[in-house]
Amino acid sequence: MAPGSTRPTSRDVAQAAGVSQAAVSLVLGDKWRGRVSQATAERVREAARDLGYRPNLAARNLRLGRTRTVLLVVPALTTEFFAGVYTGAARVAADHGFGVVLYPSPEGIGPARDPFASAQAALDGVIASSMAADALTAIRGDQLPLVMLDSDPKGSLGAATVNLDITDGVRQVAEHLLGLGHRHFLHLAADVASWTFEVRAHELAARVGAVPDTSVRTTRAPISIEGALTAAEAALSAPGPRPTALVCDDDKLAAGAYKAARRLGLRIPDDISVTGLDDLALATALDPELTTVRLDAELFGERGMEALLAVLEGRVPDAGDIPVHLVVRGSTAPPGAP
Repeated sequence: MAPGSTRPTSRDVAQAAGVSQAAVSLVLGDKWRGRVSQATAERVREAARDLGYRPNLAARNLRLGRTRTVLLVVPALTTEFFAGVYTGAARVAADHGFGVVLYPSPEGIGPARDPFASAQAALDGVIASSMAADALTAIRGDQLPLVMLDSDPKGSLGAATVNLDITDGVRQVAEHLLGLGHRHFLHLAADVASWTFEVRAHELAARVGAVPDTSVRTTRAPISIEGALTAAEAALSAPGPRPTALVCDDDKLAAGAYKAARRLGLRIPDDISVTGLDDLALATALDPELTTVRLDAELFGERGMEALLAVLEGRVPDAGDIPVHLVVRGSTAPPGAP
Protein backbone atom coordinates (compact mmCIF):
# COMPACT_ATOMS: atom_id res chain seq x y z
CA MET A 1 0.00 0.00 0.00
CA ALA A 2 1.24 3.53 -0.73
CA PRO A 3 3.09 5.13 2.26
CA GLY A 4 0.76 7.10 4.53
CA SER A 5 -2.34 5.92 2.68
CA THR A 6 -5.26 4.66 4.75
CA ARG A 7 -7.14 3.28 1.77
CA PRO A 8 -5.69 0.86 -0.79
CA THR A 9 -5.61 2.07 -4.38
CA SER A 10 -5.78 0.33 -7.75
CA ARG A 11 -2.01 0.92 -7.99
CA ASP A 12 -1.58 -1.14 -4.78
CA VAL A 13 -3.67 -3.94 -6.27
CA ALA A 14 -1.67 -3.83 -9.51
CA GLN A 15 1.62 -4.07 -7.62
CA ALA A 16 0.38 -6.94 -5.45
CA ALA A 17 -0.92 -8.87 -8.47
CA GLY A 18 2.05 -8.04 -10.69
CA VAL A 19 -0.08 -6.47 -13.41
CA SER A 20 -0.80 -3.03 -14.84
CA GLN A 21 -3.44 -0.67 -13.46
CA ALA A 22 -5.26 -1.05 -16.75
CA ALA A 23 -5.55 -4.79 -16.12
CA VAL A 24 -6.93 -4.10 -12.63
CA SER A 25 -9.57 -1.79 -14.13
CA LEU A 26 -10.57 -4.41 -16.70
CA VAL A 27 -10.92 -7.17 -14.12
CA LEU A 28 -12.73 -5.19 -11.43
CA GLY A 29 -14.95 -3.58 -14.07
CA ASP A 30 -15.87 -7.08 -15.28
CA LYS A 31 -14.57 -6.36 -18.80
CA TRP A 32 -11.55 -8.67 -18.77
CA ARG A 33 -12.86 -11.58 -20.84
CA GLY A 34 -10.83 -11.95 -24.01
CA ARG A 35 -8.37 -9.28 -22.82
CA VAL A 36 -6.62 -10.87 -19.84
CA SER A 37 -6.35 -14.52 -18.82
CA GLN A 38 -8.57 -16.26 -16.28
CA ALA A 39 -5.51 -16.79 -14.06
CA THR A 40 -4.65 -13.08 -14.16
CA ALA A 41 -8.24 -12.13 -13.34
CA GLU A 42 -8.20 -14.45 -10.33
CA ARG A 43 -4.89 -13.00 -9.18
CA VAL A 44 -6.24 -9.45 -9.37
CA ARG A 45 -9.40 -10.34 -7.47
CA GLU A 46 -7.40 -12.14 -4.80
CA ALA A 47 -5.09 -9.15 -4.39
CA ALA A 48 -8.08 -6.80 -4.12
CA ARG A 49 -9.65 -9.02 -1.46
CA ASP A 50 -6.44 -9.32 0.53
CA LEU A 51 -5.93 -5.56 0.50
CA GLY A 52 -9.58 -4.75 1.19
CA TYR A 53 -9.69 -2.66 -1.98
CA ARG A 54 -12.99 -1.10 -3.05
CA PRO A 55 -13.22 0.81 -6.34
CA ASN A 56 -14.15 4.49 -6.11
CA LEU A 57 -17.43 4.14 -8.00
CA ALA A 58 -18.19 7.85 -7.98
CA ALA A 59 -14.89 8.70 -9.67
CA ARG A 60 -15.20 5.81 -12.13
CA ASN A 61 -18.75 6.78 -13.04
CA LEU A 62 -17.66 10.36 -13.63
CA ARG A 63 -14.95 9.12 -16.02
CA LEU A 64 -17.29 6.77 -17.84
CA GLY A 65 -20.26 9.12 -17.92
CA ARG A 66 -22.34 6.39 -16.27
CA THR A 67 -24.41 6.45 -13.10
CA ARG A 68 -24.65 2.68 -12.56
CA THR A 69 -28.32 3.24 -11.74
CA VAL A 70 -31.23 1.33 -13.25
CA LEU A 71 -34.93 2.18 -13.09
CA LEU A 72 -37.45 -0.62 -12.52
CA VAL A 73 -40.89 0.50 -13.71
CA VAL A 74 -43.81 -1.60 -12.44
CA PRO A 75 -47.55 -1.20 -11.88
CA ALA A 76 -48.63 0.15 -8.50
CA LEU A 77 -47.40 -2.19 -5.77
CA THR A 78 -50.70 -3.85 -4.98
CA THR A 79 -49.26 -7.35 -4.44
CA GLU A 80 -45.96 -8.78 -3.29
CA PHE A 81 -45.20 -10.07 -6.81
CA PHE A 82 -43.44 -6.91 -7.99
CA ALA A 83 -41.67 -6.59 -4.65
CA GLY A 84 -40.16 -9.99 -5.46
CA VAL A 85 -39.20 -8.78 -8.94
CA TYR A 86 -37.40 -5.83 -7.33
CA THR A 87 -35.60 -8.08 -4.82
CA GLY A 88 -34.25 -10.30 -7.60
CA ALA A 89 -33.20 -7.40 -9.82
CA ALA A 90 -31.52 -5.54 -6.95
CA ARG A 91 -29.57 -8.65 -5.91
CA VAL A 92 -28.03 -9.10 -9.36
CA ALA A 93 -27.48 -5.35 -9.71
CA ALA A 94 -25.58 -5.17 -6.42
CA ASP A 95 -23.31 -8.01 -7.53
CA HIS A 96 -22.28 -5.83 -10.48
CA GLY A 97 -22.00 -2.50 -8.66
CA PHE A 98 -25.37 -1.15 -9.83
CA GLY A 99 -28.28 0.26 -7.87
CA VAL A 100 -31.97 -0.15 -8.71
CA VAL A 101 -34.55 2.60 -8.26
CA LEU A 102 -38.08 1.22 -8.00
CA TYR A 103 -40.72 3.34 -9.73
CA PRO A 104 -44.31 2.13 -9.38
CA SER A 105 -46.63 3.77 -11.91
CA PRO A 106 -48.93 5.73 -9.54
CA GLU A 107 -52.19 4.77 -11.23
CA GLY A 108 -51.07 1.18 -11.63
CA ILE A 109 -51.29 1.31 -15.40
CA GLY A 110 -50.89 4.33 -17.63
CA PRO A 111 -48.76 7.48 -17.81
CA ALA A 112 -46.56 8.44 -14.88
CA ARG A 113 -44.63 11.57 -14.03
CA ASP A 114 -40.93 11.69 -14.76
CA PRO A 115 -39.20 11.12 -11.38
CA PHE A 116 -36.01 12.70 -12.78
CA ALA A 117 -35.26 16.02 -14.40
CA SER A 118 -33.67 13.97 -17.18
CA ALA A 119 -33.94 10.20 -17.17
CA GLN A 120 -31.18 9.95 -19.77
CA ALA A 121 -28.74 11.77 -17.53
CA ALA A 122 -29.75 10.01 -14.33
CA LEU A 123 -30.00 6.41 -15.52
CA ASP A 124 -28.02 3.79 -17.40
CA GLY A 125 -31.05 1.71 -18.33
CA VAL A 126 -34.62 0.70 -17.62
CA ILE A 127 -36.42 -2.56 -16.83
CA ALA A 128 -40.18 -2.21 -17.29
CA SER A 129 -43.25 -4.38 -16.92
CA SER A 130 -45.47 -4.37 -19.99
CA MET A 131 -48.34 -3.53 -17.60
CA ALA A 132 -46.67 -0.15 -16.99
CA ALA A 133 -45.44 0.42 -20.53
CA ASP A 134 -47.27 3.75 -20.93
CA ALA A 135 -45.22 5.17 -18.09
CA LEU A 136 -42.12 4.86 -20.28
CA THR A 137 -43.31 7.66 -22.53
CA ALA A 138 -43.59 10.11 -19.64
CA ILE A 139 -40.12 9.31 -18.29
CA ARG A 140 -38.64 8.93 -21.81
CA GLY A 141 -37.36 5.54 -20.69
CA ASP A 142 -37.86 4.13 -24.17
CA GLN A 143 -34.87 6.25 -25.26
CA LEU A 144 -32.56 4.37 -22.88
CA PRO A 145 -31.29 0.76 -22.95
CA LEU A 146 -34.51 -1.06 -22.14
CA VAL A 147 -35.58 -4.55 -21.11
CA MET A 148 -39.30 -5.34 -21.11
CA LEU A 149 -40.84 -7.88 -18.75
CA ASP A 150 -43.95 -9.87 -19.71
CA SER A 151 -43.92 -8.37 -23.18
CA ASP A 152 -44.54 -9.61 -26.70
CA PRO A 153 -41.10 -10.52 -28.10
CA LYS A 154 -42.33 -9.65 -31.60
CA GLY A 155 -43.49 -6.13 -30.81
CA SER A 156 -41.59 -4.95 -27.75
CA LEU A 157 -40.16 -1.46 -27.31
CA GLY A 158 -37.14 -2.93 -25.60
CA ALA A 159 -33.76 -4.15 -26.75
CA ALA A 160 -34.69 -7.42 -25.03
CA THR A 161 -37.66 -9.14 -23.44
CA VAL A 162 -37.81 -11.48 -20.44
CA ASN A 163 -40.94 -13.59 -20.00
CA LEU A 164 -42.41 -16.15 -17.68
CA ASP A 165 -43.83 -19.13 -19.55
CA ILE A 166 -47.43 -18.02 -19.00
CA THR A 167 -48.62 -20.06 -21.98
CA ASP A 168 -47.42 -23.24 -20.31
CA GLY A 169 -48.93 -22.18 -16.99
CA VAL A 170 -52.38 -21.79 -18.54
CA ARG A 171 -51.89 -25.09 -20.37
CA GLN A 172 -51.24 -26.79 -17.02
CA VAL A 173 -54.39 -25.24 -15.51
CA ALA A 174 -56.55 -26.27 -18.47
CA GLU A 175 -55.22 -29.82 -18.57
CA HIS A 176 -55.70 -30.18 -14.81
CA LEU A 177 -59.33 -29.07 -14.96
CA LEU A 178 -60.14 -31.01 -18.13
CA GLY A 179 -58.54 -34.07 -16.55
CA LEU A 180 -60.88 -33.71 -13.56
CA GLY A 181 -63.82 -33.80 -15.97
CA HIS A 182 -64.73 -30.11 -16.26
CA ARG A 183 -66.24 -29.06 -19.58
CA HIS A 184 -67.87 -25.68 -18.89
CA PHE A 185 -65.55 -22.87 -17.86
CA LEU A 186 -65.84 -19.25 -16.78
CA HIS A 187 -62.72 -17.15 -17.40
CA LEU A 188 -62.44 -14.26 -14.94
CA ALA A 189 -60.10 -12.12 -17.02
CA ALA A 190 -58.10 -9.09 -15.90
CA ASP A 191 -59.53 -5.97 -17.51
CA VAL A 192 -56.07 -4.77 -18.52
CA ALA A 193 -54.79 -4.15 -22.05
CA SER A 194 -51.57 -6.14 -21.71
CA TRP A 195 -49.92 -8.86 -23.77
CA THR A 196 -49.56 -11.18 -20.78
CA PHE A 197 -53.35 -11.27 -20.27
CA GLU A 198 -53.99 -11.71 -23.98
CA VAL A 199 -51.77 -14.80 -23.84
CA ARG A 200 -53.82 -16.24 -20.97
CA ALA A 201 -57.13 -15.79 -22.78
CA HIS A 202 -55.82 -17.21 -26.06
CA GLU A 203 -54.24 -20.29 -24.51
CA LEU A 204 -57.25 -21.11 -22.32
CA ALA A 205 -59.62 -20.87 -25.31
CA ALA A 206 -57.30 -22.99 -27.45
CA ARG A 207 -56.82 -25.74 -24.86
CA VAL A 208 -60.46 -26.02 -23.86
CA GLY A 209 -61.66 -25.61 -27.43
CA ALA A 210 -59.63 -28.63 -28.51
CA VAL A 211 -61.89 -30.88 -26.40
CA PRO A 212 -65.40 -31.70 -27.74
CA ASP A 213 -68.51 -30.41 -25.95
CA THR A 214 -66.72 -27.73 -23.97
CA SER A 215 -67.39 -24.02 -23.50
CA VAL A 216 -65.57 -20.97 -22.16
CA ARG A 217 -67.39 -17.79 -21.15
CA THR A 218 -65.36 -14.71 -20.32
CA THR A 219 -66.11 -11.88 -17.92
CA ARG A 220 -63.67 -9.06 -17.20
CA ALA A 221 -62.79 -7.41 -13.92
CA PRO A 222 -60.27 -4.87 -12.62
CA ILE A 223 -57.46 -6.48 -10.66
CA SER A 224 -59.03 -6.03 -7.25
CA ILE A 225 -60.93 -8.31 -4.89
CA GLU A 226 -64.03 -6.09 -4.94
CA GLY A 227 -63.96 -5.79 -8.73
CA ALA A 228 -63.64 -9.56 -9.08
CA LEU A 229 -66.45 -10.13 -6.58
CA THR A 230 -68.85 -7.95 -8.59
CA ALA A 231 -67.91 -9.45 -11.97
CA ALA A 232 -67.92 -13.08 -10.78
CA GLU A 233 -71.23 -12.72 -8.92
CA ALA A 234 -72.92 -11.31 -12.03
CA ALA A 235 -71.45 -14.00 -14.30
CA LEU A 236 -72.34 -16.89 -11.99
CA SER A 237 -75.90 -15.55 -11.62
CA ALA A 238 -76.48 -15.27 -15.39
CA PRO A 239 -79.14 -17.43 -17.04
CA GLY A 240 -78.15 -20.78 -18.52
CA PRO A 241 -76.00 -23.67 -17.33
CA ARG A 242 -73.58 -22.63 -14.61
CA PRO A 243 -69.88 -23.30 -15.28
CA THR A 244 -68.20 -25.85 -13.04
CA ALA A 245 -64.72 -24.31 -13.24
CA LEU A 246 -63.71 -20.69 -12.73
CA VAL A 247 -60.27 -19.82 -14.15
CA CYS A 248 -58.90 -16.52 -12.80
CA ASP A 249 -56.10 -14.48 -14.35
CA ASP A 250 -54.47 -13.95 -10.97
CA ASP A 251 -54.85 -14.81 -7.29
CA LYS A 252 -56.51 -11.50 -6.31
CA LEU A 253 -59.25 -12.16 -8.84
CA ALA A 254 -59.61 -15.66 -7.38
CA ALA A 255 -60.09 -14.18 -3.90
CA GLY A 256 -62.95 -12.08 -5.24
CA ALA A 257 -64.39 -15.17 -6.93
CA TYR A 258 -64.37 -16.99 -3.58
CA LYS A 259 -66.46 -14.21 -2.06
CA ALA A 260 -68.89 -14.29 -4.99
CA ALA A 261 -69.31 -18.07 -4.71
CA ARG A 262 -70.06 -17.83 -1.00
CA ARG A 263 -72.61 -15.04 -1.55
CA LEU A 264 -74.40 -17.32 -4.01
CA GLY A 265 -74.28 -20.31 -1.65
CA LEU A 266 -71.79 -22.21 -3.84
CA ARG A 267 -69.22 -24.45 -2.17
CA ILE A 268 -65.61 -24.57 -3.41
CA PRO A 269 -64.70 -27.07 -4.83
CA ASP A 270 -67.93 -29.11 -4.42
CA ASP A 271 -70.08 -26.84 -6.62
CA ILE A 272 -67.38 -24.94 -8.49
CA SER A 273 -63.60 -25.28 -8.85
CA VAL A 274 -61.48 -22.12 -8.79
CA THR A 275 -57.90 -21.55 -9.99
CA GLY A 276 -55.56 -18.56 -9.80
CA LEU A 277 -52.22 -17.56 -11.26
CA ASP A 278 -49.25 -16.11 -9.30
CA ASP A 279 -49.11 -18.14 -6.06
CA LEU A 280 -49.11 -15.12 -3.79
CA ALA A 281 -49.20 -15.52 0.00
CA LEU A 282 -52.94 -14.93 -0.41
CA ALA A 283 -53.30 -18.33 -2.11
CA THR A 284 -52.71 -20.25 1.12
CA ALA A 285 -54.70 -17.76 3.23
CA LEU A 286 -57.88 -18.66 1.35
CA ASP A 287 -60.05 -21.55 2.52
CA PRO A 288 -59.82 -23.96 0.82
CA GLU A 289 -56.28 -23.15 -0.26
CA LEU A 290 -56.08 -22.06 -3.89
CA THR A 291 -54.89 -24.18 -6.81
CA THR A 292 -52.71 -21.77 -8.77
CA VAL A 293 -49.64 -21.39 -10.96
CA ARG A 294 -46.44 -20.48 -9.15
CA LEU A 295 -44.47 -17.66 -10.77
CA ASP A 296 -40.93 -17.10 -9.48
CA ALA A 297 -40.94 -13.32 -9.08
CA GLU A 298 -37.37 -13.06 -7.78
CA LEU A 299 -35.96 -15.15 -10.63
CA PHE A 300 -37.97 -12.96 -13.02
CA GLY A 301 -36.25 -9.87 -11.60
CA GLU A 302 -32.85 -11.54 -11.69
CA ARG A 303 -33.27 -12.48 -15.34
CA GLY A 304 -34.47 -8.97 -16.18
CA MET A 305 -31.37 -7.39 -14.63
CA GLU A 306 -29.06 -9.95 -16.25
CA ALA A 307 -30.62 -9.13 -19.63
CA LEU A 308 -30.10 -5.39 -19.09
CA LEU A 309 -26.46 -5.94 -18.11
CA ALA A 310 -25.99 -7.93 -21.32
CA VAL A 311 -27.54 -5.10 -23.37
CA LEU A 312 -25.29 -2.52 -21.67
CA GLU A 313 -22.24 -4.67 -22.45
CA GLY A 314 -23.23 -5.27 -26.06
CA ARG A 315 -24.02 -8.96 -25.52
CA VAL A 316 -27.09 -10.91 -26.57
CA PRO A 317 -29.17 -11.77 -23.47
CA ASP A 318 -29.94 -15.39 -22.69
CA ALA A 319 -33.05 -16.65 -24.46
CA GLY A 320 -35.84 -18.84 -23.13
CA ASP A 321 -38.89 -18.25 -20.97
CA ILE A 322 -38.79 -18.86 -17.20
CA PRO A 323 -40.58 -22.12 -16.28
CA VAL A 324 -43.73 -21.99 -14.13
CA HIS A 325 -45.64 -24.82 -12.47
CA LEU A 326 -49.09 -25.66 -11.23
CA VAL A 327 -49.59 -26.05 -7.47
CA VAL A 328 -52.67 -28.18 -6.85
CA ARG A 329 -54.47 -27.43 -3.59
CA GLY A 330 -58.00 -27.73 -2.24
CA SER A 331 -59.95 -25.43 -4.58
CA THR A 332 -60.25 -27.90 -7.47
CA ALA A 333 -62.06 -31.23 -7.69
CA PRO A 334 -64.15 -33.17 -10.24
CA PRO A 335 -67.45 -31.43 -11.08
CA GLY A 336 -70.21 -32.32 -8.66
CA ALA A 337 -67.73 -33.85 -6.20
CA PRO A 338 -69.41 -34.62 -2.86
